[in-house]
Amino acid sequence: MDFGQALKYLKVNRGRVTREGWNGKGMFIVLQAGYPEGIAINKNTSEATGIPEGTVCKFRPYLMMKTVDNEFVPWVASQTDILAEDWFPVD
Repeated sequence: MDFGQALKYLKVNRGRVTREGWNGKGMFIVLQAGYPEGIAINKNTSEATGIPEGTVCKFRPYLMMKTVDNEFVPWVASQTDILAEDWFPVD
């Protein structure tokens, strides 16, 4: 798949996608739906933003990556990722 097809797959199927060209095993991308109705922020978010802990904040959807170290991070596609045609579903 190309990146457009991979992004559509994430939106429609709520699945996981990865690239054959990535070196790390087990890495994938998901669409994190965000919190359109809002969620109470925790201590870490409070300290980072200066907003009082427990304040309900809305979060928009974003892409999130599971890293090779089994951690999660918000993800932004590189030029190489956008132009790649080696995307495929993990599910």
